Amino acid sequence: MADEKVNGKAVEKPGFFAKIGTFFKSLPKKIATPFKNMWHELKKVTWPTKKEWLNCTLIVLAFMVFMGIIIGLLDLGASRLIQLLIG
Repeated sequence: MADEKVNGKAVEKPGFFAKIGTFFKSLPKKIATPFKNMWHELKKVTWPTKKEWLNCTLIVLAFMVFMGIIIGLLDLGASRLIQLLIG
C-alpha cells in the first residue's frame, strides 16, 4: 500500500477492503440517525386537539365540495360552448 507521511511518520493508508469493511460497519448508524432525529422532532410537535382536527377536516371537505361544483360548472359551460360552436 502507499504510505503517507504525517508529522514525519509513515502512515499506511487503508486498503480497499478496509474501506468496504468500515462502510458496512458504520452503515447501521448512518441508517438509524435520520430516524432518531425525526423521532426527536416529532416529540416537539404540538398536535391538534380532537375538536381542532374535526373542524379543519370539515373545512377541507367543504372546500373540496365547493371547488368540485365550481369546476363542474366551468366544465359544463365549456362543453356547451363547444357544442354551440361545432353544431
